[in-house]
Amino acid sequence: MDFEVVAEGLAFPEGPIAMADGSVILVEVQRQTLTRVWNGRSEVIAQLGGGPNGAALGPDGAVYVCNNGGFEWREMMGLTIPGHAAHDYDIGRIERVDLATGRFERVYDHVPDLAGDGRPLSGPNDLVFDRSGGFWFTDLGKSFGRKKDLGGLYWAKPDGSKIVEAVHGSVGFNGVGLSPDEKTVYAAETITARLWAMEITGEGAVPPAPLAGFGVCVATLPGFQMLDSLAVTAAGNVCVATLLNGGITTFTPAGDTSHIAFPDPVVTNIAFGGPDLRDAYICLSATGKLIKARWPEPGLPLNFHQRT
Repeated sequence: MDFEVVAEGLAFPEGPIAMADGSVILVEVQRQTLTRVWNGRSEVIAQLGGGPNGAALGPDGAVYVCNNGGFEWREMMGLTIPGHAAHDYDIGRIERVDLATGRFERVYDHVPDLAGDGRPLSGPNDLVFDRSGGFWFTDLGKSFGRKKDLGGLYWAKPDGSKIVEAVHGSVGFNGVGLSPDEKTVYAAETITARLWAMEITGEGAVPPAPLAGFGVCVATLPGFQMLDSLAVTAAGNVCVATLLNGGITTFTPAGDTSHIAFPDPVVTNIAFGGPDLRDAYICLSATGKLIKARWPEPGLPLNFHQRT
């Protein structure tokens, strides 16, 4: 597939947001920033620290960021690769960034438990807002050499008043998205290369799986591949950034898959923009590029995003 390079020299870009003015807001995970890019230029909106990851526009016009707390980094064959938790890792959190001022605040870093003490978030990764103004987000967990925190799926209100743990125990939920009718929440599990679909029954509520897993397994990719972030199309297909087999894998709700390759083994994100929502902004993260391609089908309009 043909594409153009929108920006390069980025420090592990993720979480692209196509803005109405033609710019793209994204995070640079290694640089620890929320950044705006356009016409070959870039500017830092906020220096967040930790590991800013997924990002989305909220109902108040602010950008909400999943901050995983930070990674250790290594260079391998000219590629930038994230690893275990950073040496100064403290906690995962959800942050709100005011685009006009660059000021940011922490909205959540714990989820309530039965004891009332609250469990810390490990590595929030990606988020999507629903029509009500609440947002679903994933927690990838965190690895510490020989130990690993398990991940989960959460729902929260952006004003900090409510956070709910929908499921926990994933070996690493990454991308998250909603079906066009918002009756289903999708979560991509990185290590297993599985896409899960869960029925939404309330605010942060999904039915328990009858035996194991999380809802319905839409499909599992063969061989050694891993899944990252995702975006849903207007037709309800789920486009998932694919690691190692670098590219975008499209899952139909019935479980059929197709793959479009791009020249980076660590393709992490896809987001739709443009007047017809067929401009696909894709992060080639290991080589530090944001590219734009014309997608075969339009993306699903996101809640609270202005159209170009």
